Amino acid sequence: MAEAYLVAAARTAGGKRGGALKDWHPADLGAAVLDALVERSGIDPASVEDVIAGCVSQVGEQSFHIGRNMVMASKLPDSVPAVSIDRQCGSSQQALHFAAQAVMSGTQDVVIAAGVEHMTRVPMGTPVFLPMQAGIGTGPWSQAIKDRYGVTEFSQFIGAEMIARNYQMSREELDGFALESHRRAAAATERGDFADEIVPLEVVDAEGSETRHTRDEGIRFDASPEGFASLKMLKPDGVVTAGNASQICDGASGVLVVSERALKDHGLTPLARVDNLTVTAGDPVIMLMEPIPATRRALERSGRRIGDIDLYEVNEAFAPVPLAWLRELGGDPERLNVNGGAIALGHPLGASGTKLMTTLLHALEARDKRFGLQTMCEGGGIANVTIVESLH
Repeated sequence: MAEAYLVAAARTAGGKRGGALKDWHPADLGAAVLDALVERSGIDPASVEDVIAGCVSQVGEQSFHIGRNMVMASKLPDSVPAVSIDRQCGSSQQALHFAAQAVMSGTQDVVIAAGVEHMTRVPMGTPVFLPMQAGIGTGPWSQAIKDRYGVTEFSQFIGAEMIARNYQMSREELDGFALESHRRAAAATERGDFADEIVPLEVVDAEGSETRHTRDEGIRFDASPEGFASLKMLKPDGVVTAGNASQICDGASGVLVVSERALKDHGLTPLARVDNLTVTAGDPVIMLMEPIPATRRALERSGRRIGDIDLYEVNEAFAPVPLAWLRELGGDPERLNVNGGAIALGHPLGASGTKLMTTLLHALEARDKRFGLQTMCEGGGIANVTIVESLH
């Protein structure tokens, strides 16, 4: 089978809700990443055959085909098509899978996989709440779906609490994991580990001065156990808090995927080779457990063991998710989210897939490591897994 290679990867620094990126239109945010991928790779923009863009809340400023609007806002020529996809939190990771599959099938040679989510300007849940507030429809789940699963709603917050209860995770354990996420993200920022992956953006700060946004806003450099302990639980009898869950975030990210022929034709240097692409689905009620069986399948299909994987990015939607994944897979905590995760850096929904891949690729290179694995829990009980081999 033909190979797929990643030759450029970039992301914006995360913006807090109402923070540095509040004035950026999501199409412009995504366009900045598209331009950066082309510039960093040095490829002819007209050679891009498709842009596959992930986005969860495709309404308001993210409606009317956000993928195409990103292209129209960028320096790419009108000849570059695009498509917008939604696989919930795994949207841009699935965009990467589709891009790699297109290249591996031989039908295309140069494809950009990207994602964007502006959670300030298009708040999470807007596609559900707007129609219901207008008295249109009854929501995304029909009565037949509710009857089948015996629930009145599907909630990731409930799923996270279920995992914590099933694995007997304490509030202190979850807060400890969250604290480590901030510490790692802060250390990575201070070392300059994110500098090469971040696309600087012109913004106006709180004082009205023009500046460049180059640092993830969500990191608590002064995080402490006492600070986390002071936060209220989301459920009175639960263990999940805003502190041990991912942060709302504005951001965009992307990777450039090419064939071996494109490497030669355009004189490109690959960052990594795609080793395995896996997606599975399971229980939609607890929903956040699916990265575990998905990872097992990916390892089996790739002929590798967890010990063969040098670094892993497991999205920190809620602290119980990566903690359960570590227990079940027998993973090494020192290889997990080495530069922090979504608890500290933010989770811009549709952009998180290629955001995590961007960080993973740069971390593999910085540490001179070979294999990386990325996985993401997704609404509806779905999970993507991507294994890459670094070629730095």
